[in-house]
Amino acid sequence: MKEALEQIRRTADGLIAAAADEKAVDELRVRFLGKKGELTGILKQMGRLSAEERPVIGALANEVREGIDAHIRARMKDLAEAALTARLAAETIDVTLPGTQPVQGGLHPFHLVLSELKDIFLGMGFDVVEGPEVELDHYNFEMLNMPKSHPARDTQDTFYITENILLRTQTSPMQIRTMEQKKAPIRIIAPGRVYRSDAVDATHSPLFHQIEGLVVDEGITFTDLKGTLEVFIQKLYGPETRVRFRPHHFPYTEPSAEMDMSCFKCGGKGCPLCKGEGWIEILGCGMVHPKVLENCGIDPERYSGYAFGVGLERITMMRYGIDDMRLLYENDLRFLKQFN
Repeated sequence: MKEALEQIRRTADGLIAAAADEKAVDELRVRFLGKKGELTGILKQMGRLSAEERPVIGALANEVREGIDAHIRARMKDLAEAALTARLAAETIDVTLPGTQPVQGGLHPFHLVLSELKDIFLGMGFDVVEGPEVELDHYNFEMLNMPKSHPARDTQDTFYITENILLRTQTSPMQIRTMEQKKAPIRIIAPGRVYRSDAVDATHSPLFHQIEGLVVDEGITFTDLKGTLEVFIQKLYGPETRVRFRPHHFPYTEPSAEMDMSCFKCGGKGCPLCKGEGWIEILGCGMVHPKVLENCGIDPERYSGYAFGVGLERITMMRYGIDDMRLLYENDLRFLKQFN
């Protein structure tokens, strides 16, 4: 039995020293020291020994076990250190090399112009409100004086989800929601995405962005509307910019108007941008229809208000001289980098 223990020690030492990785060492641990290992098999034969031989063989068996265990631990440590050394060598970073400059993005031209518009209106005491793009017909049309049979709906044909749920055609529903939830005085702008089933071309898209404004208080007149919009345009395009108002019709305002601004490129003299007219149509506006105020629980005999709406795409294109709306949606970095 003594020779068998010595043989186990020699065999284990040789195999452990030659083990290539930690997995191989662990397999040797199980082979020699496990519950069904070779050393355990020898110890099960201790019952055959005489009383004098048992202490001697037991002491040798413990010595062999401790020696194999110590050798396994040492080999595991050596292999771990070698693996770490190899990994550090493979992952060496030369900190003296110049770093790679990360690509820095920039704001989309929409956000640049929208931020400027918000600053202008916030400076005039307006609040910014936002709301759902999936809207009820009740808020998108009916509360705005456009019942289901109204012909004005045809010009705002949109995408219906159900008979009474649709993608909003304007941000006007936020004006209604605000008037329902808040008492006068009210002074808000409502920016956001809107949807209409328009064919895609250089100036039209089924998805576009709109900014609408609303003011409701006692004694509000068309003069207040004209003054506000004139300040807005001059802040955006310069103090020399002039505006003019042309009569128009909107179901939710009365009286209503289209507002033009003098061409910022030619100063009103006439050029290809303004098609020789000297004026550029910029937005629609008017005094809030008394029926709309009444629908929202506001007394039209006591309060009056004005509203306006402008397309963010139109403002952005005019601001940067862009001649095709589709460029704003195509995510072409060659185009977008010009605005960084």
